[in-house]
Amino acid sequence: MHRYENTMRRNRGIPRVTPPATDLSRWRLTCVDGRQTWRYHDDDNKPDRAQTPLERHSLGVATDSDRTPATTAADAARRAAEFYCSIQAEDGHWAGDYGGPLFLLPVLIIVCHFTGAACIAEPQRKEILRYLRSVQCPDGGWGLHVAGPPTVFGCTMNYIAMRLLGVAAGDPDLVRARELRHTLGGATAIPSWGKFWLCLLNVYHWEGMHSLLPEMWLAPTWLPVHPSKLWCHCRQVYLPMAYCYGARIQHPETELIRALRKELYICDAGIDWPSQRNNCAPSDLYTPHTRLLDCSYVLIDMYEAYHNTTIRKMALSELYQHICAEDQYTNYISIGPISKVLNMLVRWSVDGADSAAFRRHVSRVDDYLWMGVDGMKMTGTNGSQLWDTAFAASALCEADTAFAASALCEAGAAEAPSLRPSLRRARSFIERMQVRDALPDGEKYYRHPPLGGFPFSTRDCGWIVSDCTAEALRALLELREHCRGDDLAPVVDDDRLRAAADSLLSFANPGGGVATYETTRGSGALEWLNPSEVFGDIMIDHPHVECTSAAATALSCFRRAFPAHRPADVDAFIQGALGYVRGRQRADGSWEGAWAVCFTYATWFALEALTSAGRCHDDAAVAAGCEFLVSRQRADGGWGEAFESCEQRRYVAAARPQVAQTCWALLGLMAARWPDARAIERGVGFLVRSQLPSGDWPADDVVGVFNRSCGINYASYRNVFPIWTLGRFCRLYPDHAFARDVGGGGD
Repeated sequence: MHRYENTMRRNRGIPRVTPPATDLSRWRLTCVDGRQTWRYHDDDNKPDRAQTPLERHSLGVATDSDRTPATTAADAARRAAEFYCSIQAEDGHWAGDYGGPLFLLPVLIIVCHFTGAACIAEPQRKEILRYLRSVQCPDGGWGLHVAGPPTVFGCTMNYIAMRLLGVAAGDPDLVRARELRHTLGGATAIPSWGKFWLCLLNVYHWEGMHSLLPEMWLAPTWLPVHPSKLWCHCRQVYLPMAYCYGARIQHPETELIRALRKELYICDAGIDWPSQRNNCAPSDLYTPHTRLLDCSYVLIDMYEAYHNTTIRKMALSELYQHICAEDQYTNYISIGPISKVLNMLVRWSVDGADSAAFRRHVSRVDDYLWMGVDGMKMTGTNGSQLWDTAFAASALCEADTAFAASALCEAGAAEAPSLRPSLRRARSFIERMQVRDALPDGEKYYRHPPLGGFPFSTRDCGWIVSDCTAEALRALLELREHCRGDDLAPVVDDDRLRAAADSLLSFANPGGGVATYETTRGSGALEWLNPSEVFGDIMIDHPHVECTSAAATALSCFRRAFPAHRPADVDAFIQGALGYVRGRQRADGSWEGAWAVCFTYATWFALEALTSAGRCHDDAAVAAGCEFLVSRQRADGGWGEAFESCEQRRYVAAARPQVAQTCWALLGLMAARWPDARAIERGVGFLVRSQLPSGDWPADDVVGVFNRSCGINYASYRNVFPIWTLGRFCRLYPDHAFARDVGGGGD
């Protein structure tokens, strides 16, 4: 039984505004080169300034608005742009909630408890507990993520987190979670990742999980199963996991640990631990073991029983070198939260609590903590700063073009907002995020060359990503053209733009598809060895429609601006990418997404790529994609696709329309110049009617996803994409921009 067949009730993923656990007026957010740090100011350290609109918006502090709702697309676009510019951070990026996975905070809390690190101050502790209660499922437990039903993994890890933070076992929320966990299969049925964390905490036996084979890192790199072939997120997580397993790092037994053992298991005496290795609750299982994986486990578990201690020490030394390199390359942020806290634990274990390395790890914990309307959470990376800002720059360029159009001025609209100051700050931020240095010994540690590329979050993190590089390059090119002749130009040195294009070209795969952080190194057959149980498609860096489309779109823009730069390479890349995109189109005209929900998202990306290369609605693939989107439009004009689409890999309609998904559909249709203007007008009408008087929009259900099964929030999407959509509509349909109640109220 897959997780989506779980009969337990899901949360829908919308952050719930809950009563604060602290005085919200005392929280302040500092943003420096993308680094987002929330601080609480008590009576001894009072804040020295008033809260900004960004801080109030992030915290859910109500702001009075006596404005009436917008009634035209032009007015809605103007309000949206004004509002979003008002919450731009001081360093030029847009900050926001990037939470959603519910296994992140527990691992941080476990490592802080384990090491004694004073990473979590009392105001943070209170707001973390508020968050954990806010996202508890209606049936009493926690899921893998905020939009999922309860799982053993979620119930166990978040139960432990609350207990380590001082909540008593008799707390009503913990009692409900404990009872539900036993119903779902008990803590012995926790998936492999959970087994690992319970082993570290000394509430589970190492004999109860399969070997993580540290010696694999000593194998020759030509082996098809060598870790260098793995997707980097998988590689960087299993790297410190293998070290901890090989070194048998484990928390000492304490009174609290003994109490947790009794609470986790109906009877913790006499458990046959080796027999629990394959025990995974049906509520948690997304990717079942293959026969090949089970046979591999027989062999490596046998090796574990008789392994050579000298070779094990050599393997641990190799692992430690890789961990140190990752810390150095990423300024102790790491590629993601799991590897960050595991590296932190390893450096504490090896180097000591007083070491400079461990102290630097502690100093970067706050980079991952975000204070939101539902409390304090741990984010999926150290943020989505570059990604959100690149999208925002493209959206604001589109809107600013529409505002400047003579038709809008003649229509007597309210004075359009000046977007140039925001665009100037965004340009500066994007430019600063470009990676401009090569990595020392990067090849030794299996890193893709980062020079010229852009990260998902910040330059400090250092891991470049293909589609982030593409969207940053596209945004800079649009800013360069949009602001030609004013004080914003030249936007960026031409050599920097060429370096970004060169970086994109380095992601080319033989089949034309583009993966995420690296070229695809391993065979798809490695997915038969996926040990996670809770995620799908994690073993190699697969090509994706979104990454491929984004790269093709950006390089099409680049080719128009720099026709003489590597023309043969650029043309070959674009043609290969478009061939891959066409080959991935489904029979119903859609494309499947991997990084957001799901078919609506990827179809927009594919249509942007095809049309940027000169295709239009009369192209067969473009027409089929548009027809798919139009067929999914709802009676109220909006679009709504459920998170279950990602899990089940088929289109599943949501219970209600979603703002971001409506925008993706409309952007795709308008990119293709779809001749049925009525469908576009109805969609725009939905956006106008949904807008709040302030210019904001209500929060969507969870719209982001990774690894097929885990939802994640992108708070910016509900603002960025309406600006982009309404701006494009006003530019393409100026005669309709001031129509009252555009699109009507539905069929």
